[in-house]
Amino acid sequence: MKYDILLIGGNGFVGRVLAAQLQAAGYSVLLPTSHLAAGRELRMLPKVHLEDADVHEFDELQSLCARIKPTGAVINLVGVLHDKLAQPYGKIFKAAHVELVNNILTAMQMHGLRRYLHMSALGADSDGSSMYQRSKGDGEAAVKVSNLDWTIFRPSVIFGDQDQFINLFAKLTKLFPAMPLANHQAQFQPVSVDDVALAFTKALKMPETIHQSYDLVGPKVYTMREIVEFAARKSKTSCAIIPVPAFVGYLQALAFEFLPVPTLMSRDNIASMQLPNVLPIGGRDALAEVFKMSRRTLEGMQ
Repeated sequence: MKYDILLIGGNGFVGRVLAAQLQAAGYSVLLPTSHLAAGRELRMLPKVHLEDADVHEFDELQSLCARIKPTGAVINLVGVLHDKLAQPYGKIFKAAHVELVNNILTAMQMHGLRRYLHMSALGADSDGSSMYQRSKGDGEAAVKVSNLDWTIFRPSVIFGDQDQFINLFAKLTKLFPAMPLANHQAQFQPVSVDDVALAFTKALKMPETIHQSYDLVGPKVYTMREIVEFAARKSKTSCAIIPVPAFVGYLQALAFEFLPVPTLMSRDNIASMQLPNVLPIGGRDALAEVFKMSRRTLEGMQ
């Protein structure tokens, strides 16, 4: 069977929402994953086929591309948040954000596929202050020099019912009556996962989005402190926010990196916060202006 869409990285937070939207729009979706057990809710979608595959293996990636219709599209949502410090970035970031992108582009070209939608990140920059930003920037650069019909999306922090950002702070505010918070003035412009997924879905039928890069942001800018306060309200608890100097936050992140649990915050995350994660001055508000969407608010989660 030939599919309309190859959805890489589709078993994650954004991918699950996007897979449902793609099906609702009438597309058949091939979704490779090395974690089939984690995709139980996706099995409920009749036009979404989960395939046990490792997209980091080039032969498997080629095989997947061979099963997409010539008029179909490849969507890449893959992104990781943590890696060991290295220059310009570590092996994990390189594999996920650079090498995989190059392999996807090559496999598409080998099988005559042209339409490619790419998930990057607001602030991605090959010369950025963090490894995450630099690796995402190098991934973007590879896409832009390809001869494919590409579209790049650069969202701010993405929120939704199953996000790992707002919900993380909501859990922490339940556990601790007070929270030391470094970089409390760092700025974000959170965007709804539903709005991000809808932009991807709409772009498939908008040829004017080809060879365009879009910043995706919500309607309001928040400081880190305001986001934590929102998370406390969401969890119906009270938590005192205690601003601490940046070096304390650095030490906290260093400690988190060495704990035998999933990393909550890393030194590289802190480096990413040095620049506001908001729509640049004079930037185009793509969700409102290009995709004609009424953006969802963070407060709508409550």
